[in-house]
Amino acid sequence: MTTTKLSLFNGALRELGARKLASLSENRESRRVLDDIWTGGFVDEVLETGQWTFGMRAIEIASDPSVSVGFGFQYGFSKPDDWKKTCFVCTDEDFNQPCLDYSDENNFWWANQDTLYIKFVSNDADYGGDLSLWPQSVVTFAECLLARKACKRITQSDAEEEMLFKKVKKFKMEALSRDALAGPT
Repeated sequence: MTTTKLSLFNGALRELGARKLASLSENRESRRVLDDIWTGGFVDEVLETGQWTFGMRAIEIASDPSVSVGFGFQYGFSKPDDWKKTCFVCTDEDFNQPCLDYSDENNFWWANQDTLYIKFVSNDADYGGDLSLWPQSVVTFAECLLARKACKRITQSDAEEEMLFKKVKKFKMEALSRDALAGPT
């Protein structure tokens, strides 16, 4: 089954024991609550929690001449708009030589060489922003996280929210472990 916004919403509602949505335009409070969480950066939050292989993007990046360097590192690199989490910074295109002398600050990488090779988690529609690429373990984690974030507003239950907090931690660890197994040793 392909993961969609509606399927994630319905997975969260299932976790909460609530009736599922027929569509994303259904006029219900639970849909409005889930929409608020979604538009508040939910997909980016999920992507930022791990070095997900399904969202990994590799780039060669040249230093940005418009970035002024006051002191320290000689070159500044503007992060791409779809950047969510840095995974690897290397000096070679095969990602065999890690760059150990760099800094990751705000929206920039800083280094003493004018070209870097970066792997990062991307929210681009061809990478992590494509929900159909999310493995089932990440979908399960995301549904549970969405349910936990919506729980108080939908169920008004502190006990339910605490139980979901524990489930989120468990599902996150399972998803991270399974995703790590997909990468190289």
